[in-house]
Amino acid sequence: MLKFWKKKPAETASEPPSAKTPTEAVAPESDDPMLHESLAEIPAPAETVAATERFVTPTSESAPEPKSPAKRSWRERLSGNSFTRGLSSLFVRHPKLDDDLLDELETTLITADVGVEASTELVEDLRKRMHKREFADAPALLAALRQALVALLKPVEQPLDPRGKQPFVVLVVGINGAGKTTTIGKLARRWRDEKHAVMLAAGDTFRAAAVEQLKTWGERNQVPVISQGQDADSASVIFDALQAARSRGTDVLIADTAGRLHTQGGLMDELGKIARVLKKLDPDAPHEVLMVIDGTTGQNAVSQVRQFRQVVGVTGLVVTKLDGTAKGGVVFALAREFGLPIRYVGLGETAIDLRTFEAEAFVDGLLPASLGGDGHD
Repeated sequence: MLKFWKKKPAETASEPPSAKTPTEAVAPESDDPMLHESLAEIPAPAETVAATERFVTPTSESAPEPKSPAKRSWRERLSGNSFTRGLSSLFVRHPKLDDDLLDELETTLITADVGVEASTELVEDLRKRMHKREFADAPALLAALRQALVALLKPVEQPLDPRGKQPFVVLVVGINGAGKTTTIGKLARRWRDEKHAVMLAAGDTFRAAAVEQLKTWGERNQVPVISQGQDADSASVIFDALQAARSRGTDVLIADTAGRLHTQGGLMDELGKIARVLKKLDPDAPHEVLMVIDGTTGQNAVSQVRQFRQVVGVTGLVVTKLDGTAKGGVVFALAREFGLPIRYVGLGETAIDLRTFEAEAFVDGLLPASLGGDGHD
């Protein structure tokens, strides 16, 4: 069972020899007066020491993890997607190659949130080729569509490698309900299984259940969580976590942040503050700003990414909730609009359903089975 302790001003508690106390965490490690001056932006930790809680890495007595269910293929996970259903019914209704088929194809793509401009470009290119009699039948047209969709996604197929910096700092951002905390838990599991030493920072101090939810993921994955009380300063929590991660030799620090709408100026400014505070300890941090997108939000996701990118410099995307009835087309819209790496996609509830993004596997999972290849694991 995980143990954690609460540090009070009048008490002392054991800490790993290399770890620093929260008070030490905000002391500059340089005689540079510019650094001393810039640290004034960080809230004084003495006011929040009493609220600081730390998870201790679980011992070997921790309960064993439940076995994960068998991994399902991309096709199985995406089979209920409205994109897939729309294309399947389209070619059943219009087996003949003509302009009506292409008009309906364009409507299907737009309805699936591919976006008006991207859908028009794709279909007009297919229309020109059809008039040149490049396609013998509907399967040939569908094959050409597959090729075009894969080409659109290939440039953003860039896996995230948390090596090269220690600790590698991942700042996770996004709107309310996108699945940030759950994604963090799944990433922690993935990287722990890859033998990285992982630490989590509970920077979402706004939502009442967020800290406890992250602690649950920490216990489940046997990784430490740095947290403070509700309404604590998020930048201070994450700064403290980075200090702890450095002193303990942690490989990856994943920092949660409060969900916020891209239209909330004050909360968006807070993200900029977090990034600035992290640079007090590491000029290159955060090394990855990972934005979590709810795949069911459609074209709203484009506006969200645009705003977050301006404020905090998003460097990678995770698109969640793409299983079931989601409109998978938003992935194409994001790729065309921003060209940002799509690091992972969420295809279900379990940890193994957070998949490294693969362009061909994703497209084949969306297309009708007659053309979709082997289904990709």
